[in-house]
Amino acid sequence: MALKLVTSESMKQADRQAIDKEGIPSLTLMENAGKGVAMWVLEHIFHPPHSKRAVVFCGAGNNGGDGFVIARHLYSAAVDVTCILVGDSSGLSTDCAHNYRLSAELHIPIVTVNSSDSLPTVIECDVIIDALCGTGFTGVVRGVMADAISLINHSSAMCVAVDMPSGVNADDGSCDGEAVFADVTCTLELPKFGLFASPGREHAGEVEVISIGIPARVIEQSASLCSLTTSDDIVESLPKRKADGHKFDFGTVLIVGGSIGLTGAAALAGESALRSGCGMTRIACPATMLPVIAPMIPEATTIPLPDIAKKGVLALRGLGDLKKVAKENSAIVLGPGIGRHHETQELVRRFVARCDRPMVIDADALNAFEGHTDSLVQSPSPRVLTPHAGEFKRLTGEQVVSDLQGRIEQTVKWARQFSSVLVLKGSPTLIAGMNGECYLNPTGNSGMATGGSGDVLSGIIGSLMAQGMSPLKAAIAGVFLHGMAGDIAAESLGERSLIAGDIISALPDALLSLDSAI
Repeated sequence: MALKLVTSESMKQADRQAIDKEGIPSLTLMENAGKGVAMWVLEHIFHPPHSKRAVVFCGAGNNGGDGFVIARHLYSAAVDVTCILVGDSSGLSTDCAHNYRLSAELHIPIVTVNSSDSLPTVIECDVIIDALCGTGFTGVVRGVMADAISLINHSSAMCVAVDMPSGVNADDGSCDGEAVFADVTCTLELPKFGLFASPGREHAGEVEVISIGIPARVIEQSASLCSLTTSDDIVESLPKRKADGHKFDFGTVLIVGGSIGLTGAAALAGESALRSGCGMTRIACPATMLPVIAPMIPEATTIPLPDIAKKGVLALRGLGDLKKVAKENSAIVLGPGIGRHHETQELVRRFVARCDRPMVIDADALNAFEGHTDSLVQSPSPRVLTPHAGEFKRLTGEQVVSDLQGRIEQTVKWARQFSSVLVLKGSPTLIAGMNGECYLNPTGNSGMATGGSGDVLSGIIGSLMAQGMSPLKAAIAGVFLHGMAGDIAAESLGERSLIAGDIISALPDALLSLDSAI
């Protein structure tokens, strides 16, 4: 089940409802939070009874209280733990003060730091726990707190942030001053938007969600614009494969595209479709481009369509042939490398208006609807639209807004307007259904901002639709799988050197990883 993404305010309301309406003491929630993070650290980093060293940086608020609980549980597991309290012990929140006293009673070393001069110059340990600021932080970190964060960032120890990296805004990921760069963020009960919006995303590292015992009925009532896609969601939704199936059981994808100078786009979409599990891929392209495209992907069949003489682009007179071919396929990917010739764009509009096959509309096929969105809305096919920011502006007349909350509202609005699944590509990519649902994709990296990456994505989504997934589920899973493959490729190649073909090459490893979780 996808996890709701929440703002700091909606998380605060969920906490308050759990305490006031469900009768769960706030100290119990804090204990659950701290114990949950400590158990994660013990399971994934430390392995008792081998003693390790941890330093817990605690603030004066409830995030600091979580830190003192973490320290107690690590201490009980034979971890050599020290707490550094940044602030005056007389100014602690009520629950933080309670857990401060419990830690002191266990004789856990607590160093109180009131000024930058009293900070240690070096932190020597295996793991630093950042429990300084948490979800409620806004503004700019200053003074001793900023210097403490700088000290954390200059340490060679692994850093685990509690709920949010200190200094990062939970709602929008902004950080105008010093902010912790965590290796892992153990966020409490529900993920926060700021963990997935840059620059917060880069500060968060790996994100783990730790349950703190808020009842499911409270979570269901929490206000949220969007959900976070998880690997569990993808594992559950991927098509099951028949052991005795043949290629037509796994669907056929028709790629319509390829034009002079843009032949690689159609080949990339075709190969990624095959690598994503469909049984067969066909590429319908201008006849003069067929000798160029066919050798690029020998596993695909190619279908020559009439083209405009000597221009290497699809001609309007090929509409009848294209409609006939489309009926023979399970899903269609329209647009990779199709070009922007006015006759080709008219072909695209008429084809979409008459085709009822599940369809991904991408690249210049989207640009064909600039000023012609009425014909897009009237199309009978279940559709997935995959614009980047420029294509989105041409399609809607609106700039993609910069803040994440506004972008979510914008994506939902236009998915409804177009009666389509809308994939707004970016960092992060958003997927909205026509009924108002929206999903944020957590996978992917900057190396995927490279030519051809979108063609790979459209092929993956088309393949999943051909295998029987609904347009919305195919889009959610396709975007996740695309980003996951990009992350796998970046691990060995680095983000700077990544190209679209590397994403395709990593698709088998991504799928194997997901299949192993079934």
